Amino acid sequence: MSDIFAALLYTIFVWWFSTGIILFLNGLPRHTFKWTMSAATVILVAALSALQLTSHVSEIWAAYCAFSCAVLVWAWQEIGFLLGFVTGSRKTDCPEDARGWRKFGLAAETILYHELALVVLGAMVWLVSREGVNQVGFWTYLVLWTMRQSAKLNVYFGVRNLSEGFLPHHLKYLQTYFRRRSMNAFLPVSLIVSLAIAIPIWQSVASAPAGSFSAVSLTLIGTLLSLAILEHLFLVLPVPLEGLWRWGLRSRSAES
Repeated sequence: MSDIFAALLYTIFVWWFSTGIILFLNGLPRHTFKWTMSAATVILVAALSALQLTSHVSEIWAAYCAFSCAVLVWAWQEIGFLLGFVTGSRKTDCPEDARGWRKFGLAAETILYHELALVVLGAMVWLVSREGVNQVGFWTYLVLWTMRQSAKLNVYFGVRNLSEGFLPHHLKYLQTYFRRRSMNAFLPVSLIVSLAIAIPIWQSVASAPAGSFSAVSLTLIGTLLSLAILEHLFLVLPVPLEGLWRWGLRSRSAES
């Protein structure tokens, strides 16, 4: 039970701390962006190498390592997107008369390169770990990618809490493609499908041998998915998420 609790706390901490660090780096002066991106790329290569090495190890430390490395791979595209290096072919506001599929197509253009980067990185994570017994890294990335796609669609269709405060000044045009409304029809579907996956994961955690690799691995993945579900709920609650990462947003005053 202590191993499961430790894995749960670790996942929550990584989710909270990594988000804050990325926001902090994004708020630094623009002349630091190239150094941030360069460092993130070095870390990306190291993370992929570590994923390959740990893919053949089914021990608890390897589960933590694979999980952490997948988060670091994911962080590369988050940094690239927020710094403005990996966004899309369109970098202007949404035309006021854009509706329906035309608006959807224009919105897709704003994040086209970002979406391609997500797919390429996911393929790399799969390639370096596909033959191993430790698939924690791949499933971690898959949860992050799937739930982020769901969140993007919900923001596009319309939610109460858009969290536009997370967007840096040079990406403010993206919020013109968002829609603010109390609810959309896709959100309940997102939550039901996510819960239908999360519940069996937690049931498997309960039935796994205490202190085993599988118990810790499933806890890491299950906690991450549960946090993503919680983030979806915050989309329709009148409670801004910015408060959780106020410390990371303080660097925004240094933007230039």
